[in-house]
Amino acid sequence: MQTKIKNSILELIEDDITEMDTEAIVNAANANLILGGGVAGAIRRKGGPEIQNECNKIGGTFVGGAVKTTGGNLKAKYVIHAVGPQMGESNEDEKLKNATLNSLKLANEENIKSISFPAISSGIFGFPIDRCAKIMLQTTIDHLKGQTDIEKVVFCLFGQDSFKVFENQLLTLFPD
Repeated sequence: MQTKIKNSILELIEDDITEMDTEAIVNAANANLILGGGVAGAIRRKGGPEIQNECNKIGGTFVGGAVKTTGGNLKAKYVIHAVGPQMGESNEDEKLKNATLNSLKLANEENIKSISFPAISSGIFGFPIDRCAKIMLQTTIDHLKGQTDIEKVVFCLFGQDSFKVFENQLLTLFPD
């Protein structure tokens, strides 16, 4: 499913984010940038040790922050590591919005034209998928309506259930 927002395309797919050929993919990272399990573990396994080595040099970032490394052996040239909130740490909605927005801003600054996001924080961090979809999609739509050179944003969702939640939210935001 895709929709056009100003000069950009917003697309939803169900797939493996490590197989995406967008210029950058987003890693649902932890603040220490340790590529352990979930999306981060898959990126580490397929992308190779170079990604973790760059993360180690960066050292970490704040919850809501985003940093960039190489894509290593991935199809994507870059990985943007966005730190989403863990449920129960307070102010989670704002932190997820910031993680999404800071990823988009970093892509703009680095002249990255296409980017793929997972459902940040909805796995082991326990963030409810419906709230995740609403926040991430609205933040992305608002960003794409503004001044940006990003041509394509893909939400690459793991599993039909997650895809359906994002699809329903996008249909709510764009009923046509």
